[in-house]
Amino acid sequence: MDALEAVMKIASHGLQAQSLRLRVVAENIANANSTASVPGGDPFRRKTVVFDQIMDRATGAELVTIKNIGVDRSDFLEVHDPGHPSAGADGMVLMPNVKPLIEMTDMREASRSYQANLNVIEQARSMVMSTVDLLRRA
Repeated sequence: MDALEAVMKIASHGLQAQSLRLRVVAENIANANSTASVPGGDPFRRKTVVFDQIMDRATGAELVTIKNIGVDRSDFLEVHDPGHPSAGADGMVLMPNVKPLIEMTDMREASRSYQANLNVIEQARSMVMSTVDLLRRA
């Protein structure tokens, strides 16, 4: 495998990883107010993405991969709302441990990383096309 193919493979793995990360962030934001379906139960728990690397023998490069999608074990926010359907006997409602500001930061970071990987692919493609054009003229 030539170097530019390896670059494209590395960057495409980066695209896939950041795309999944964006999906998880979207799920977190969408469920930021999802309370338990039964009184006193647990609400939505924030998800996190854990990255890993794998050695690609064909390229000799370290490729990013998703090790797992975990859950954030931080405490839920408690809100006093005795009339809420999810309220416990004490009138407290557990709210998800999703912090919109953190999710927006993660979304921006994932988006920038996705764009950077896309730029790498575009640049490698441009270099291949320049080489092809040069060979056509020869």
